[in-house]
Amino acid sequence: MSADAISDAGQKQREVFRRIAWRLMPFLFACLVFNWLDRVAISFAHLQFRRDLGITDTVFGLSVGLFSAGYLLCEIPSNLVLERFGARRTLARIMILWGGVTIEMAFVQGPYSLYVTRTLLGMAEAGFFPGVILYLTYWFPDAYRTRITSRFIMAIAVCGIVGGPVSTWIMTHLAGVGGWHGWQWLFVLDGLPPVLAGLMAYRWLSDRPAEAKWLGPEERETVQQALGHDVEPGGKQEKRSLRDAFRNRTLWVLSLSYCLTIMCTGNVVNFWVPSLLRASGVQDLQRLGNLSALPHVIGIVVMLLACQSSDRHRERRWHFAAGGGLVVVGMLLLPWSLHHVVLTMLLLTLMVCGYLIATAIFWSIPVLLLPRQDRAVGLAFINCCGQVSSMLTPVMIGFLRSRLGGFEAALTVVSLLVALGVLILLRCTTSFSASRSSSLLEPSS
Repeated sequence: MSADAISDAGQKQREVFRRIAWRLMPFLFACLVFNWLDRVAISFAHLQFRRDLGITDTVFGLSVGLFSAGYLLCEIPSNLVLERFGARRTLARIMILWGGVTIEMAFVQGPYSLYVTRTLLGMAEAGFFPGVILYLTYWFPDAYRTRITSRFIMAIAVCGIVGGPVSTWIMTHLAGVGGWHGWQWLFVLDGLPPVLAGLMAYRWLSDRPAEAKWLGPEERETVQQALGHDVEPGGKQEKRSLRDAFRNRTLWVLSLSYCLTIMCTGNVVNFWVPSLLRASGVQDLQRLGNLSALPHVIGIVVMLLACQSSDRHRERRWHFAAGGGLVVVGMLLLPWSLHHVVLTMLLLTLMVCGYLIATAIFWSIPVLLLPRQDRAVGLAFINCCGQVSSMLTPVMIGFLRSRLGGFEAALTVVSLLVALGVLILLRCTTSFSASRSSSLLEPSS
């Protein structure tokens, strides 16, 4: 084949995948924003309903942990259902259920009803994030997947930007409307978008390229050729079980690193930032919401630059470690700066940047290292293990803060866990991981 023919084929392939990205990614991006807005809402609502309902920090921490318990229970089954029955049915079911339960959160009366609804919410949301990561492997080959995944995960940062200001605006301006508290309106308005998105998902998404009527026959063939020996869901492939996943050493290493690094950090970033800002002296609710957005604005830019560097150098492990290192430094110093707003903001920004970098880089690693037939179980298993951290971290932070009267001990413990997670991944995924990642990556187009 001539050089011109190869160039034309490459250009044609890029145009097809660009079209697929524009079809799928804005919708999936919006869905992840809705997903994380739901998680941000509880951290701001807590500032009001703890007074209205008599909720202590320990009760709040336990309710956050029970969300993870419900999530843990249904995570792997949900991903297996997606692989068998398709994304549009599964993602529609997930979003409609979690939106409905979020609306129910507006009617909690005390600790026990809070426990029940948070558990149900975790069960409803289970499988969404790893399900989308799995779904993207059906559409994009390895050469495109890292960039696509980072754009999807960028929704977490966008949610951090809009979540605080929007949540505090709702709680401030709608308080008393219809006799409801501001936090009740927050849960209702956060629950409606995922319900509508779930109804839309059934018609907008296609389960796999072969079923995409919005692609022409030649375009579908281009996708199939680019995917190579990737096996689509519903096709003939080797059956794998959870037992097979338990035997995979790499999967255990990835899961442990994810628990310690990503999920421990995420719990601090997603649930305790408003309380940290308040502890630094920010009392006005609207100002608190606006300040909570700033670290995520900077975080988006830093994350995109880090992902670009990771693609350019065809390297994953040390970029992941760099993100984790930023988290550790920021989290270790943060408790000692809580009486200085500017310094608190600088350290929160450092921590959020590290969190976004580590998260974006991490999810490019399992897809490269796990066998294709293990991906459905493997991705769900990693995220499932991560919920163990989600159950324990907020309970631990709430308990230590209640007993010791501050964040110092809690954040120090969490930062050490994050550092341990980074070291485990670096130590246990050495030359094999690096060489395999390099062999599967192509230069950015």
